[in-house]
Amino acid sequence: MNISNTQGIDPFDDPLDRILAEIAFSLQLPPTQYQKAVERYEAVRNYLEETSELFKDQVEHFYPQGSMSIDATISTKGTDDEYDLDIVAQLGGSFRHMSPLKILKELEAALKGYRGLKVVRQSRCVTLYYSDGMHLDISPSIRELLTPDRQSHICHAKGPAESTKDHMVPMNTKAFGLWYRARTPLEQRVVDSFAKRWEDYDPLSIRADAEVDDVPEPISFVVKNTATLALQLHKRYRNIKYSDIDGRMPPSVLLSYYAGTTARPNTSLSDMVIRMAKFIISEIEIASLYNRTIDVCNPCHDQDIFTDRWPETVVQQSIYARQLEDLVKGLENIKAGRVAPTDMMVWLREQFGERVVTKAADRMADQVGSSVKDSTQHYAPRGKLIVPTPAIVAAPATAAATGAVASGRAHTFFGKKI
Repeated sequence: MNISNTQGIDPFDDPLDRILAEIAFSLQLPPTQYQKAVERYEAVRNYLEETSELFKDQVEHFYPQGSMSIDATISTKGTDDEYDLDIVAQLGGSFRHMSPLKILKELEAALKGYRGLKVVRQSRCVTLYYSDGMHLDISPSIRELLTPDRQSHICHAKGPAESTKDHMVPMNTKAFGLWYRARTPLEQRVVDSFAKRWEDYDPLSIRADAEVDDVPEPISFVVKNTATLALQLHKRYRNIKYSDIDGRMPPSVLLSYYAGTTARPNTSLSDMVIRMAKFIISEIEIASLYNRTIDVCNPCHDQDIFTDRWPETVVQQSIYARQLEDLVKGLENIKAGRVAPTDMMVWLREQFGERVVTKAADRMADQVGSSVKDSTQHYAPRGKLIVPTPAIVAAPATAAATGAVASGRAHTFFGKKI
């Protein structure tokens, strides 16, 4: 839960922040889908306990981890209509002396045939694939006795046969979620703005007066603060940049750590995205200077290593740092008014994906309504109409974010000249 509240800054008030907020909105797990996820993982738990003798009375806890536990879920890599949701299944004594691969195989076997869904065993979880694009990743864990609540080990085993590389991985995702929430206090203007945004988009999806105080697990959906919005944008940016790169990419839990570390209430969304990026760049550059990879652990459990599988090399982390430098440069050029509106939209599509940026622009145009008729129309290279004209000063520039030189007159946004 959040230990303190602040007013925060409404991300829809600033022209650039509004575009970024609309992009984040396009990526988020809708409240109706969130509730569906809650119902589904509760149903899975009941199924395990009621239909499998092995799992009967052996599921001690069944709870969300990762992005779902901090309301930071976004659509998956390579698509805009699918969501990966992570669940921990803390198992009891019957599993305590099993090998990692044996535990994963038992969970896979118990879920086979569940509602006719596709079931796939991964190296650390078992995934259920729903027909609407939702995926539930269920990670079995074994509680570490005489330690803080939920401190556990999860399985790591690739299979198909047991290997000396199989092992149990320390983790306490519950404690990390509480740390993150303490570091990212609720910002009321952000809460109110996104609650209204979802209410306008789908009146049945969320109450305008959504409760955001303590609630029992599973927690209710609400966009709580700018740091989490910045985290969602960083995750999307990473997904786009690594869509054509083989191998692992920076893990979401690592980005969540950096979002929590750099969180600063009452910061604008664009400034928060830049602040987070610059901090990561600095961390990587310091490590690379000494020819080592970054080493980040769970602040609540030093054996829970967030960088255990990425980065593998100094070169790998340096590539990511350069990508973040490009993101910072582009946003700073836009904020300084050195990018024409059409060039800005092209750049945003390149960084965050054509579909979500187009959806964001279309929603903004719908909100403006008749006032768009008086605005200048702009077209992207593929002929997509971009309305309304973003409120960025398109003054002459020596270096635009996309390398294009802006034209030299001020543009308007919702009838307001800046």
